[in-house]
Amino acid sequence: MPSRVGKMPIQIPAGVQVKRDALAIHVKGPKGEMEFHLAHGVDVKIEPSEILVAQVGGGKQALALHGTTRAVLANMVEGVTKGFSKALEIQGTGYRAQMSGKKLTMQLGYSHPIEYEPPAGITIATESQTKVVVSGYNKELVGQVAAIIRDFRPPEPYKGKGIRYAGEYVRRKAGKAAGGKTAA
Repeated sequence: MPSRVGKMPIQIPAGVQVKRDALAIHVKGPKGEMEFHLAHGVDVKIEPSEILVAQVGGGKQALALHGTTRAVLANMVEGVTKGFSKALEIQGTGYRAQMSGKKLTMQLGYSHPIEYEPPAGITIATESQTKVVVSGYNKELVGQVAAIIRDFRPPEPYKGKGIRYAGEYVRRKAGKAAGGKTAA
């Protein structure tokens, strides 16, 4: 049974070029250019206004990759037209971030500042000292860079200090109970 997601066509907006060679799909748009290598068991048909993904054969791999291939291609088309972004919030006394050239410099309670230079195709902006926005045309790379930045100081459960995704809920724990009895 084919994937419900995989059966849906992908609309190609104006200004986006989609080409196929023997092993890969190339998508080019105003924000950038991306390439996706096709797996066995999936066939992609490019028509003038849409992309159709079809399952070839009935194996487990073809079934698993049908919807995944369609989702990746849809993200590529959306990325080269609109782009993707992920916002991060920094919480904690003295914790802050700023851009110095292309590098992101962060003070996160360590004895030294942390510097991070993003890979090609990714732009980082600091809206304020406690808000960082990662953006680019590759959804996977935007998410990966945001995760790397978050890993420099993940939010801790007692005071909530650290770097978190915008809107992320951090479950808080109660600290030690004060004034407990001591063992004699």
